[in-house]
Amino acid sequence: MEFKSLKNIESSFRQIRFFGIVFLVVCTLVTAYAVWSAYSFAEAQRQKIYVLDGGKSLMLALSQDSPVEAREHVKRFHELFFTLSPDKSAIESNIQRALLLTDKSAFNYYKDLAEKGYYNRIISGNINQTIQVDSVNCNFDVYPYDVSVSARMMIIRESNITERSLVTHCKLLNSVRSDNNPHGFSIEGFEIKENKDIRVLNR
Repeated sequence: MEFKSLKNIESSFRQIRFFGIVFLVVCTLVTAYAVWSAYSFAEAQRQKIYVLDGGKSLMLALSQDSPVEAREHVKRFHELFFTLSPDKSAIESNIQRALLLTDKSAFNYYKDLAEKGYYNRIISGNINQTIQVDSVNCNFDVYPYDVSVSARMMIIRESNITERSLVTHCKLLNSVRSDNNPHGFSIEGFEIKENKDIRVLNR
């Protein structure tokens, strides 16, 4: 009986040693996989290019399309802000979408025009206002980016069409991409430099 008891103890010891070795091997494999995954992730991050703009902002440069997206952001804002139809809900929808792309500087222009009755005259006079952006000039050498826009507005009435020259200026900042701001920029310090009639065409 004593010999059998010792044999059982030895068998149990071998089992414990076996499971201990298996556990150690599993831990080693898990650790190796974790280290490999972390290294692969770090290596992938190093493939991305980070640009430091004058020590002021950190921008992730994932493609060469950033200048294109910046110009498109500014162009889209102007199209939404200055395209008006004699429909109150359409005007409010366009303005609200435009204001999501900018700071309060554009809202101040909107508020000023609203207080002067500009939008009410658009509605009561059955006037359509459209805009054609001719050029968007962005200076990407400094941050925030300096942007100037040249455009033509067409104010369409029943009796005539007034063509106006529009020149604006603003700064462009990097922002977070979202459904309301797909280009990932934000306009600040928006101001109208020129807004004057070029010609009037009778209909």
